[in-house]
Amino acid sequence: MSTWKTLRALVAGSLVILGHRGFPAGPAKAWSQDPDASSDTTTPIKHLVVIIQENCSFDHYFGTYPHAANPPGEPPFHARPGTPTVNGLSPALMNQNPNLNNPFRLDRSHAVTGGNSNDMLKEQSAIDGGLMDKFVQFTGTHDAGFFPSDVMGYFDGNTVTAWWNYAQHFSMSDNFFATTCGATILGHINIVSGQTHGAMGNGPDPLNLKDSSGNWLIYQGTLVANTNSALDHWATKKQRFQLTGKNVGDLLRAKGVTWGYFSGGFQNKASTHPGTDGVPTMDYGINREPFQLYASTANPDHLPPASAAEIGHDGVANHQYDLNDFQTAIVNHSIPAVTFLKAPNFETGHPGLDSTPLEEQTFLVNTLNQLQKLPEWRQMAVLITYDDSDGWYDHQMPPIVNHSMSPLDALLGPGNSGANAMGGYPARCGYGPRLPLLVVSPFSKENYVDHGIADQSSILRFIEDNWSLGRIGDFSFDAKAGSLLGHFEFRHGPRERKLFLDPSTGVRMEE
Repeated sequence: MSTWKTLRALVAGSLVILGHRGFPAGPAKAWSQDPDASSDTTTPIKHLVVIIQENCSFDHYFGTYPHAANPPGEPPFHARPGTPTVNGLSPALMNQNPNLNNPFRLDRSHAVTGGNSNDMLKEQSAIDGGLMDKFVQFTGTHDAGFFPSDVMGYFDGNTVTAWWNYAQHFSMSDNFFATTCGATILGHINIVSGQTHGAMGNGPDPLNLKDSSGNWLIYQGTLVANTNSALDHWATKKQRFQLTGKNVGDLLRAKGVTWGYFSGGFQNKASTHPGTDGVPTMDYGINREPFQLYASTANPDHLPPASAAEIGHDGVANHQYDLNDFQTAIVNHSIPAVTFLKAPNFETGHPGLDSTPLEEQTFLVNTLNQLQKLPEWRQMAVLITYDDSDGWYDHQMPPIVNHSMSPLDALLGPGNSGANAMGGYPARCGYGPRLPLLVVSPFSKENYVDHGIADQSSILRFIEDNWSLGRIGDFSFDAKAGSLLGHFEFRHGPRERKLFLDPSTGVRMEE
């Protein structure tokens, strides 16, 4: 039974048990056996850490890679000989851009930026059928003294220095896309399930929900914008929802593989840090925790694990943890096989009042420095990526692998991104904007740029394939996702390659 029919039945008051419509990944070589199946993998990678940061397009951080301006007083960046180029900002795009303004460099003194619009409709309108020429009009905003033209701004290796240095020593992609256009929660959902359909709101018509201003939140059962989980008791918004169907946590649990999602401030509402305006902001991001949307994986009261031994396993926390619990797992050498990390709001890099690239760099570097010192590092891969582009300019038209026709679509004109395709589900036109992706691992190819087309659900697919979980089913994007295996070289075993950076500057330092 499709999710759409299931939702109809649920709304009518029927009890429906969702069937698994995925298919097995096929025979695979197991590198080792473990009683909890966590080490029964198809590659030598036994620990995958996925770090999901906030609101960044590829060109916003990597548009001029590997060439940095290197002005006096900023951390220097000089590319290694033989560094490959990326599909970035060409001289023509820099000087004769089709948008109303040309791209321009932001330096470290301008790390605080305004927020843009990552609304699904506006992002598609900015793409303008592939012309990529209407970012200033549609995703640029007036925000706390910033202007629509600021959407064309980019950082280089003198500000996002750590990212560029990781790219020099490990692997990156210049062809990785959001699964769909749209805001924060959609990207998180696509990473863990590849499926934004199956949403049920708390209004009189659960399949169609609008906010108080009349903006769509759920359209015909598809989530299209940020709103709070009906299963999270910390929720504050009047309009709430939950998701039916499966996520990767369900697949991992069914296979007996340890896993966990670790969020900053998850167990303490009072946990805050000053935002970019100096006003304390909550560390926990309620629209940044996708597993809280599913009854099977939610921890409504944000309960801590009953003991350190529970982390990664079934228990009262239901695999949803605070970042402090990740530190406990590190100390006990019991890191789950699959780990999702979510920084506290002030270190996510979210533009506007939340964060900056400099605070984000501190979190990323401290995390990577710590992980590389662990014995588990020899069997680990870390993926660093983003939930959405925030509407920041990126010049690359995303490949369209799924169409949609709804009031939220505008790729080919108002309401039109092509006839509904996968499952007939609306408001799932994809792919969306291009995002950064770094692959940091002893098995990563060195100073390598992967050009293969991939999207957020490629992370989901990598997990499914590495632990032989099968697929989500019900027209999840995982069935179409490109592979991330091109980033790795497994033939010669893990390399004794580590990169320790200064968390303030992003410059290399000695261990």
